[in-house]
Parts: sequence; C-alpha cells; structure tokens
Amino acid sequence: MDTRPSKDPQDLRHRLTPLQFEVTQHAATEPPFQNAFWDYHDEGLYVDIVSGAPLFSSRDKFDSGCGWPSFTRPLAQDAVHEQSDLSHGMVRTEVRSQSADSHLGHVFTDGPADRGGLRYCINSASLRFIPKSDLEKEGYGAYRKLFE
Repeated sequence: MDTRPSKDPQDLRHRLTPLQFEVTQHAATEPPFQNAFWDYHDEGLYVDIVSGAPLFSSRDKFDSGCGWPSFTRPLAQDAVHEQSDLSHGMVRTEVRSQSADSHLGHVFTDGPADRGGLRYCINSASLRFIPKSDLEKEGYGAYRKLFE
C-alpha cells in the first residue's frame, strides 16, 4: 500500500490554506515578521504541513532577526534535500522536504558559528508545530527523547 501523502492539487487545495499551498507547491514566500513561527518559542517538533514528516526541532531554532523561523539544522539530513535556486536574480540554496517535495525555504551560511554556521530560513506556512506535550498523542512519541 502506498502511504505517501497525496500530491493531487485538488486534495492539497482542500487540506491547505491558500498561502500554505502557494508556499509548498509554487515556492512562494510568506511575509517576514507576519507568520506563525518567526517569534514562537514553545518546545516541540516542526513537521512538513503536507506529509507530516518531522523536519526540525525547537531545540535547533534560533532568533536570526530575519522574520522567518530559523534553525541550525534539520532533524536528520535525509529529511530535506537542497537544490540550487537562481530565481529573483539571486543565487541561493532551496530547501525542500524529502517526503513530499514541499518547498520549505532556503539555507544560508550565516548561522551561529558555534552551532555549525548554517541558517535554515523556513516559511511558517510549510510547517505544522507539534507541542512537546502532544508528541505521543499526535504519533511522534519517538521524538520525545529530544526534549528530555
């Protein structure tokens, strides 16, 4: 049985908000400082809004001042894939979810040096937050150890 998330545009339009759809499916960018997680500090797990695949931990989140949630690393390197992005007259590295190929944001080399030097600048619209207290209830109990 195929358990991969549906990539059918009609299904996604039904499940996602218009902004979530545009960000994840068409590589749009939400406004800085006007999104759900740029200044969010609760402990928990950030998962792909399309597939539910775990992507980032609040333990790796930091305030970069850019207006989007920023992380020093993904939970696992194989949770995301990176590709060259030459759009908008810039040279950047796009970050996409491995599980659903959702556009997440970009990775830059101006992150905290003592934590690896990377800044994964991610659109809130591509993420769903699972609070630490709800990990088991939501099916992510295996990740509880990250917060102990």
